[in-house]
Amino acid sequence: MAQVDKFLNFLVKNRGSDLHIVTGSPPIVRIDGQLQKMKLPPLTGDQVKSLIYEIIPERSRREYEAVSDTDFAYEIPDVARFRTNVYLDMHGPAMAQRLIPFDIMTVDDLGLPQEIVDLVMLPKGIILCTGPTGCGKSTTLAALLHHANVNRADHVITIEDPVEFVHENINCIFSHREVGTHTESFKRALRESFREDPDIILVGEMRDLETTALAITAAETGHLVLSTVHTTTASSTVDRIIDQFPPDRQAQIRIMLSNTLKAVIAQTLCRRKVQGRIAAFEILVVHSAVANLIREKKTFQLPSIIQTGKKYGMCTMNESLMSLVEDGFITLEEAYSKSVEKQDMNDRVNNYLLSLVESGEMTPVEAVKQSFFRPDMLDRLRRHGHGRAIRDMDLSKIDLQEEVLM
Repeated sequence: MAQVDKFLNFLVKNRGSDLHIVTGSPPIVRIDGQLQKMKLPPLTGDQVKSLIYEIIPERSRREYEAVSDTDFAYEIPDVARFRTNVYLDMHGPAMAQRLIPFDIMTVDDLGLPQEIVDLVMLPKGIILCTGPTGCGKSTTLAALLHHANVNRADHVITIEDPVEFVHENINCIFSHREVGTHTESFKRALRESFREDPDIILVGEMRDLETTALAITAAETGHLVLSTVHTTTASSTVDRIIDQFPPDRQAQIRIMLSNTLKAVIAQTLCRRKVQGRIAAFEILVVHSAVANLIREKKTFQLPSIIQTGKKYGMCTMNESLMSLVEDGFITLEEAYSKSVEKQDMNDRVNNYLLSLVESGEMTPVEAVKQSFFRPDMLDRLRRHGHGRAIRDMDLSKIDLQEEVLM
């Protein structure tokens, strides 16, 4: 057993997500989104180097020694896989490892709407999953591929750096290709995949212009393409893709993207009230009206389309966050911290608090204390007949965070 396995087993046992091994610090684990130091002595540079060199593959070792960082996957049989990055910082060698469970979560586990699940049954098109690093994009795409594995009979090619979730062949045949090990680059693997008879192609990340162009071409030529982009909202994803291209190609890419893009799923991970984390989603489903907005350079209208597209399976991030609050999964503070559109979230929070006051589940004073924008909350309470209960409140004496309206 490798030395690092004892730390990784501790991570799995405590339902953590990441292990950090850095020079001059004890091993650090991320549990429920928070970093926690293990109760062990700080590691020296030689100790960290020993932990790294015990598990690093030869190809990755050469790359690490040449350029001071590298990626690879490490597996503990019958426990889990770990996406691993080894790097050098000012203190010495370091390593970050992300847990990739053997058990793939299903679309039901993630609570994905049926409209999104149905998209993975399409013969062609692009489905994008977006969000910051560590928000569960790979987990969502793995769940969609698992659904396809159960309900389709196709050839699936995954191109990743490194390979993360490994799918067993159920009804589909999976060809897992790792950049640097099984292929030179994303763009080369994509180009060659056209001759490998794929039905579904997973591209780990659209990280450069040529990879993005080839992914769009793959969708146009009759393949279903799933990939990730590092954007925070579904609506901004379209602009990010188009802006990769030079101005003289953007008109053509808009047309191609409007014909091939089927959905964008933006997500973030929230801390549960008790233990663990849960995902909140913003979902854009591309129908004819959305496709027209993409073609006509009117993507600034996409947020309003998402707000009114519930019947198509669309959902704003704030709607998803407030749904998690109302269902008792997360706190108001957690929802507010994960929101991008703070002004809209202020309105939703105050409406929610007002509904609790109206139903008798909360006092007007408590509603004001929990509000993130108190003047608006006070005004709502007065307009709904609760002025007497809050008449003598002295807001200056309430120990609360400052109002935030952005």
